[in-house]
Amino acid sequence: MPSLVNRLIVKDLAAAFEQAEGLIVVTYGGLTAVENETLRDKLAEKRCELRLVRNALARIVLKQRGHEVPAEHFTGNIAIAYGDAEAVIHAAKTFTSPEAKKLNKVAVRMGLLEGRLLGSADVVELADVPDRATLQARLLGCVSGPARGLVSAMNAVPSALVRLLSARAEQLEKGAEAPAA
Repeated sequence: MPSLVNRLIVKDLAAAFEQAEGLIVVTYGGLTAVENETLRDKLAEKRCELRLVRNALARIVLKQRGHEVPAEHFTGNIAIAYGDAEAVIHAAKTFTSPEAKKLNKVAVRMGLLEGRLLGSADVVELADVPDRATLQARLLGCVSGPARGLVSAMNAVPSALVRLLSARAEQLEKGAEAPAA
């Protein structure tokens, strides 16, 4: 019977990971129920799911997907957070946040994003990637910057001419007032 259960779990995990663009493997031991739910709620904000997984079954599923993962990543209690690319980046931010570090119970082991294996250092760097809205704002700034510069340059010539004429008019008015005084 256990082999049937294991096959069903592997099938379920394979289906879940097939839909995911990435995943992060973390150690996950000693969390209280409140800490666990808080962490899961933070991940769920960006549609990221967290699952406690048996090490051997997780390795089997990843091997079926074509990823040979070293056994040292799968020791102890592990959990896998998975979802689309944005959700995985959010998970990396959550796992490396000061609150998670303060708990000292969750540590990143490895990641997988868009078919590429990531080490724990790569996942930490992934946490520094800005969210989608920030990237869109930066891209918009890069695109609109040259146009804004061109408009400013085109506007500078007429406005400089107006300032020059205004200064000359003021100078003439002062010059006309001086002899009268």
